[in-house]
Amino acid sequence: MKPPFRIAVLEADTPLPDVVEQFGRYGDIFERLLKTAADAMGQPDVISARDLQVSKWDVVDNEDSYPDLDDVDAVLISGSKHNSFDDKPWILKLVDFTERVLAQDRVRLIGVCFGHQIIGRAMGVKVGRSDKGWELAVLPFALTDKGKEIFQKETVNIHQMHRDIVFEYPPGVEPLGQSPVCSTQAMYAKGRLITVQGHPEFNDRIMEVILNARHEQGVFDDALYNDAIKRAASSHDGVAIAQAFLRFLLED
Repeated sequence: MKPPFRIAVLEADTPLPDVVEQFGRYGDIFERLLKTAADAMGQPDVISARDLQVSKWDVVDNEDSYPDLDDVDAVLISGSKHNSFDDKPWILKLVDFTERVLAQDRVRLIGVCFGHQIIGRAMGVKVGRSDKGWELAVLPFALTDKGKEIFQKETVNIHQMHRDIVFEYPPGVEPLGQSPVCSTQAMYAKGRLITVQGHPEFNDRIMEVILNARHEQGVFDDALYNDAIKRAASSHDGVAIAQAFLRFLLED
């Protein structure tokens, strides 16, 4: 594909108020990340921030708000506090829309956390709660040979905020990486999709807000919280992962 790229961000959640106040909704956060990544590639004759036209679609509170596939080149499905395996009407509509994207061969899919899981579900594999517990804050995951090629790194550090997983790689995709807690950290199919289980769009402040809120709510006990909060500000590869997303869009 050649830029400009029309990227539709499907917002599967609204960030906590402190995050919205500082950084905006998920569509805004992803737009900022992708444009930063484009300029950081240092190839303005190939791609730059001005080549990205990002639209935002709230698919939770506006269940029928989806882009026309003729009007976009890529669809990015965001993370969410919701369960990808639930059968709420808006989730079923999202799965159906994802299946429609997968059924054609022009518009490409990017999935992040919940979005990664929704793509797995749409491709017919099990998604659900892991018996290995949570992955939280900045953690590494090991890359396959294909993962090293795609991310152009030997290992990846990424913000994590999940205990739901895709249990196996769907047919027709290439595994990109794994961790001790989650064997399906990222997947890829040329010209079709790229996904990560973690959150390249998160920064230390976003992670701290979520950890603090879930600790106060009792979702995370003291031990889990204390272990995670010390890694909230660790160095991570969010921009490098977003650059991999852009290279995926640039592929012929």
